[in-house]
Amino acid sequence: MESASHIPRAEALFDLGQTEHTSLFDSLGQAWEVLPRIGDYLRDTLRVAQLGQAHAQAVIEGDVFVGEGTVIEAGALIRGPAWIGRNCCIGHGATLRGNVIVGDDCVVGHAVELKNAVLFNGCDVPHFNYVGDSVLGHRVHLGAGAMLSNYRLIRGNVNVRTASGTLDSGLAKFGALIGDRTEIGCNAVLNPGAIIGRDCLLYPNVTFTGVLPDRRWVKHKTELAGVEKREAAG
Repeated sequence: MESASHIPRAEALFDLGQTEHTSLFDSLGQAWEVLPRIGDYLRDTLRVAQLGQAHAQAVIEGDVFVGEGTVIEAGALIRGPAWIGRNCCIGHGATLRGNVIVGDDCVVGHAVELKNAVLFNGCDVPHFNYVGDSVLGHRVHLGAGAMLSNYRLIRGNVNVRTASGTLDSGLAKFGALIGDRTEIGCNAVLNPGAIIGRDCLLYPNVTFTGVLPDRRWVKHKTELAGVEKREAAG
């Protein structure tokens, strides 16, 4: 069993000045303990308002706040409770399906799905991404097709894995915590319970499990071979 002292706290992963929702992170033990708080926080603090622009073919249901300058494109589906900040773009086919907080100046693009998640200011989640039970720090960017898996194939609580052992998160659903300014490449998969530090880069197609310290790169060492094409015998 891993000691919890080796796992970064919320304030080590995220600049808490880059969200309007700092109180959500008060008095946490481990950073993932914020995830079951999101629903209650929104029920207590959300004020329903539409201050942006929503296309007539966007669907907005339940308690939703939309900040000034935000544009919600045709085909987007937003099911509250959800809080969307200022100057965001919610793209065609995006789905926000409950207990979602999106900061200011964020992009939630085509066919992106968010569920029980917090995005700090300046996040870019542009195409075909799944973000469930996760927190993305300031200016995190996900490449197209990057997936944050939140549920174990073998059911049970999600474990946080480190080089020296595992720690039971106590959560059946827990995707990822991604520190400020980290870049996740196209088609990368973060397995449940991944914790990525600040200023990291994960190359395309990487599958990552565990805890990654700040300022690290993760890449495959795959080799490609070019083979001469031969015509089939007549």
